[in-house]
Amino acid sequence: MRIPLISRYFSPEEETQTHRRYRRKGGGGKGGGGKSGSSSSSGSSGSSSVGAKGSTSPVKSSGSSRSATTYGNGGGKATTIPSGQIFSGRSQGGGTRNQVFGTSTYGSGYPGFTTRGVANRGFPFFFWPIVWGGAAAGGGAYLFDSSEYGTPDNSSRPGGPMMTSTFVSSSSTSSNATLSPTTFHVLADNTTLISLISAITTNCSSNINASLSSSNTSNPSAYNSSDPNAPHPESAIEYYRASSVVLTLNGYNNSAALSNDTSAPNTPIPSGIDTNLENCLNQTIGAAVPLIDGAMARGAGSIEGIGLLSLFIILFQVLSF
Repeated sequence: MRIPLISRYFSPEEETQTHRRYRRKGGGGKGGGGKSGSSSSSGSSGSSSVGAKGSTSPVKSSGSSRSATTYGNGGGKATTIPSGQIFSGRSQGGGTRNQVFGTSTYGSGYPGFTTRGVANRGFPFFFWPIVWGGAAAGGGAYLFDSSEYGTPDNSSRPGGPMMTSTFVSSSSTSSNATLSPTTFHVLADNTTLISLISAITTNCSSNINASLSSSNTSNPSAYNSSDPNAPHPESAIEYYRASSVVLTLNGYNNSAALSNDTSAPNTPIPSGIDTNLENCLNQTIGAAVPLIDGAMARGAGSIEGIGLLSLFIILFQVLSF
């Protein structure tokens, strides 16, 4: 009789991550534009609660179903997608919380990769990279090839089709009253975005103008690349989790993202934006974005499900044979 290996279950409280802002070393090609990804101790009121609570959602990818947990550590052993499944032969899993942050470059946030683009890569966090709908106009072809991962509305994507939510600053950041308030978008699969909306609402509500944000915040919208108000690749300020999540800033136009010149410098992020909301969004996404569980989930097969007394009884019975 064989006893399966038993992995310790870590509670969300044990899995709480340090939520300071930082850039993952060695990733993301050119690096982020302006202040994105830089170390910062500033943040919004309420940011101290980042990592306080986790939730779990099922995610299907390439024939397997796993649990993704907000504030979880991720990790576990990477596996190879079996023959007969989409992307067979590629690796999936193994990505950890401290590998989540990328830069403003599409293709960043992949452990071990420093080049831009997402073609022919594995899935260290199980989730597929986002795809930017539309077509290249004079450059940036690496952004718009949807032949590999399908269109944004592809329901086969782990977590469901791509959705977007809008977060508008509650602060006046400029003396010029004609300027629009600072507006950010978060773009990800449906499951991930719903989880992030909950975390962002908890941590950043004091920095968000609810009257301008509530419709999209409470009910994420399907990503439509032809919508002029939708997020676009040149407005990306940070990618996360192997470029499967992106934070964008309205009014930011990073010409380097659309250039074929890989050495082109990023356009600085505009001054005068609400950095408190920017920092809170960045910290919260980095700390809370759902990761595939590396440890055994809570349930009948775990120590908590069996109970220590029952476990000792099983061991005693086995050793008595």
